[in-house]
Amino acid sequence: MKTVKTGTAKSRIRRGDQVVFIAGKEYNRYDSAGLRQPFRGRVIAVDAKNAKVKVEGGMIVKRHRKPMPQMNREGGIIEQEAWVSVSNVALIDPESGKPTRAKYDTRDGKKVRVAKSGKVIEQSESYKREKVLVEDEETIVDEKK
Repeated sequence: MKTVKTGTAKSRIRRGDQVVFIAGKEYNRYDSAGLRQPFRGRVIAVDAKNAKVKVEGGMIVKRHRKPMPQMNREGGIIEQEAWVSVSNVALIDPESGKPTRAKYDTRDGKKVRVAKSGKVIEQSESYKREKVLVEDEETIVDEKK
């Protein structure tokens, strides 16, 4: 019998953060000079239950999608970001630009994330999705940026 995961993984990476790959396929990217340049990008989605993140432009996979005329969806080969384990990425230190770990600290009465260098990691505007009210149907729809 398969055990079911409950709860969430404890991670200090949030949507909108700048991260760098520290392991895996995207860590071993090489530039034209032959030097390793791990991929850097912005987190576009976080799955805390499975400890996974999606990084914009990182871990691109090809999905073969069948057309569905009823839903006006075209078929073909679509490139999209794949889920990556949280352990394969690290936050970027705002001061040095290198991979870092973060801790929570209280500054000016607010709970903030602080990098190893002591700099506060700012929370981006895209952390929370904006709610848009559609007046016709009276439903709340998530707006994607």
